[in-house]
Amino acid sequence: MCLAIPTQVVELQGETMARVRVGNSDTFLSASTMLLPEPPKVGDYLIVHAGFAMHALSGEEALSSLEAFREIAEALENEKTAK
Repeated sequence: MCLAIPTQVVELQGETMARVRVGNSDTFLSASTMLLPEPPKVGDYLIVHAGFAMHALSGEEALSSLEAFREIAEALENEKTAK
């Protein structure tokens, strides 16, 4: 099972590559955009798996997903410290 975290395009690198930021972290990746039906723009949110952008998300969808991941991480941390 794979878990995909929304990424945000920070730079376009040629016609089929983009530099993306993972969630709200300081982690950046290069991702191929050749599988997308339309080229992304800087600021767009993408789901990236194995180096390929699989599909685009709205900003609302991406932020909602990121908030859900934060809540899960906090719950797991609270569970770990409660033991």
